[in-house]
Amino acid sequence: MKSPLLTLPGAVPAEGVDEGVAAHYGDLFREQRALADGTGFVDLSHRGVVTVTGDDRLSWLHLLLTQHVTDLPAGQATEALILSAHGHIEHALYLVDDGTTVWAHVEPGTQEALLAYLESMKFFYRVEVADRTADTAVVHLPAGSITEVPDGVVVRETPYGRDLFLPREDLEAYAEKAGPAAGILAHEALRVEQHRPRVGFETDHRTIPHELGWIGTAVHLQKGCYRGQETVARVQNLGKPPRRLVFLHLDGSEVHLPPHGTELRVADEAADGRKIGFITTSVRHHELGPVALALVKRNVPLDAPLMADTTAAAQEIVVEP
Repeated sequence: MKSPLLTLPGAVPAEGVDEGVAAHYGDLFREQRALADGTGFVDLSHRGVVTVTGDDRLSWLHLLLTQHVTDLPAGQATEALILSAHGHIEHALYLVDDGTTVWAHVEPGTQEALLAYLESMKFFYRVEVADRTADTAVVHLPAGSITEVPDGVVVRETPYGRDLFLPREDLEAYAEKAGPAAGILAHEALRVEQHRPRVGFETDHRTIPHELGWIGTAVHLQKGCYRGQETVARVQNLGKPPRRLVFLHLDGSEVHLPPHGTELRVADEAADGRKIGFITTSVRHHELGPVALALVKRNVPLDAPLMADTTAAAQEIVVEP
């Protein structure tokens, strides 16, 4: 779904998963600094939007999600995962209940698969699920923003800012009041700085929540059964995850950032040495320079200098080994 804000001056379209919104509007670092200062907004209208209504919506979702949502207060934001039967991450939902409806935004293009799963699990519960992507656009206001939110708009308030579920027809008019616009690359740079994982970037087909630090924030350990819970409980009580998320400072002399999937090795091993992980997201940060998130094997020494192809990298702990 192509955003009308791509017609704004300087807009350069994003590619890949984030196609449909602007990568930037001509000045990546200015846009990052604006968000860090609590000004401007980010067009996330390419993200999927799903709603759940009905008297049983919270108790029903509680059975399916990794998060405890049975008594979720109206207006309180949370996030939750849907896991496979083997405990691997399939979906991340960023949700809020407005008192009558649960609103959630998800990764672009994943809403149809999510909706199909939810529909298959309705059984006798009094719930209705809907894909609201066509009529609802997600807009992000950074932490500290004093930009006004229109009456009636559902808001997710988090430590990182506010996510607005805005009627899509109002997107252009709201952008005129909420500017300056910042692109998805600025938003991603701050996400990496904050060590926040993203499905499809920090995950692959075998990622479990412990590897990304999602225990506690998206996975509640004291709730009832849900699909994949056995894996979560076993790793939590009896072992350690096979991999861990790290934050990397990259060699700033390199012209190109190592892309997603770039293999990592320990720096003092041969260039064809064993693979110990891979880059998940790399960005250019307005203060930190080139940085990245990566998944590495749990037993990689904490002080080991790494190489991402030809780019040197120094690691910081995100998930404890």
